[in-house]
Amino acid sequence: MASAPTENVWDYPRPPALVPCTRRVRIELGGVLVADSTRALRVLETSHPPSIYIPPADVDPACITPSRARSTFCEWKGSATYYDVHGGDRREEAAAWAYPRPTAGFAGLRDHLAFYPGRMDRCLLDEEVVRSQEGDFYGGWITDEIVGPFKGGPGTWGW
Repeated sequence: MASAPTENVWDYPRPPALVPCTRRVRIELGGVLVADSTRALRVLETSHPPSIYIPPADVDPACITPSRARSTFCEWKGSATYYDVHGGDRREEAAAWAYPRPTAGFAGLRDHLAFYPGRMDRCLLDEEVVRSQEGDFYGGWITDEIVGPFKGGPGTWGW
């Protein structure tokens, strides 16, 4: 089997780029399939593993509720709203986010949901289980073809 091409996060652009995700995305929590999409988008930004954004139609609406626990602002994408994620007997507070009114350059992200992979039971790109970006601010998805070092862990805030 041929290995996947390597993507170095230091080759990603700044400002970030919005590109289609060519792999099937699945997210599981508490034994429930929260999301399943072949229409997701990736945000590629220097020093970060890609964040994956899923169209709202591909997320089980019974698995998300608006959260009051958090709000953030991205200089590129705008103001984010957060969602609690529910699956089976699990509830993860503010574990997904969306941009209801993104900036013009990221209009394609409108209402798409991104999930912190480290807060879910399992996130997959095709059949590969994703590893989460270190830290609790960024929500990057690390796969075998993504190489760093990655921003997010202790001591990397000022990169």
